[in-house]
Amino acid sequence: MLLLERGHWWKQIATVRGTALARVWPRLAVVTVVATVVTVVHEYVEHPIWGLTTLPFSLVAVALGIFLGFRNNTSYDRFWEGRKLWGQLVNTSRSLARQVQVMVGPQREEPGVGPDQAEVQRELVYRVIAYVHALRLHLRDQDRLEELAGLLPDDEREGLRGQLNRPLAILRELGGRLRDLWQQGKVHPMHLPTLEGSLSTLTDIQGACERIKSTPIPSSYTVLIHRIVAVYTFALPFGIVETVGGATPVVVAIIAYAFFGLDAVGEEIEEPFGTDVNDLPLSTLSRMIEINLRQTLGETEVPEVLRPVDGVLS
Repeated sequence: MLLLERGHWWKQIATVRGTALARVWPRLAVVTVVATVVTVVHEYVEHPIWGLTTLPFSLVAVALGIFLGFRNNTSYDRFWEGRKLWGQLVNTSRSLARQVQVMVGPQREEPGVGPDQAEVQRELVYRVIAYVHALRLHLRDQDRLEELAGLLPDDEREGLRGQLNRPLAILRELGGRLRDLWQQGKVHPMHLPTLEGSLSTLTDIQGACERIKSTPIPSSYTVLIHRIVAVYTFALPFGIVETVGGATPVVVAIIAYAFFGLDAVGEEIEEPFGTDVNDLPLSTLSRMIEINLRQTLGETEVPEVLRPVDGVLS
């Protein structure tokens, strides 16, 4: 996620990295060249025949603006829903860690029933951390199981290689461990539904994220927008050169930048879980969750908070 300095209006205007200009400048350059050629021909050829006026462009611009606005609103809704889901993941992970530390432990004196209470709680909280990292990797289509080292037993971590949905496999194993602890008398029967409810919430969050990832805006709508924007911007100089004259390339460049930019922004934020500059900072959020949960265990040696690199949070 690109972070811009607030209050620096001129610096924000001059920013190129992570903005629409960085994505659209090649097509913008082509349109400007076409507009320049049309202007030169109009100025130096005695009787050029264009056959266009500004009227059709005025009518199309209204419809195009509505289409782009609807598409961008839809894309931002997906982006914002993704952020809300990860905010819910932060809260649910913290709640589950607290529940584990409060509700998991021997309910009666039974010597020799297994690992001590603190070690059991540490194992469960580490599994929650592993789930958060695995969900991030799953949403980004990244195969980096080494990031889960130290959070899961090595044999269990290697066993995830054959799993299509690794976060779900971790949740399933976490649920199994809670069941075992309940059978051992370390989880009260009235507490088990609360713990299971948190696991179900995590499953719901994951399912909603997967829905956003696997259901993009229909391709037919996206292609239609691209085509209308392309036809409009390339035909524009033919329609305004009679009125604007020598300033046609400048006017066309400004209008094309607006339409190309809106089109590019909607396309970029449509998939919020990727690794583009303006996508959600999932690495930062998952690292924050890990730090929070480790500190609830009383650990002092925790990973460092991820800081922006060149103004970008990963």
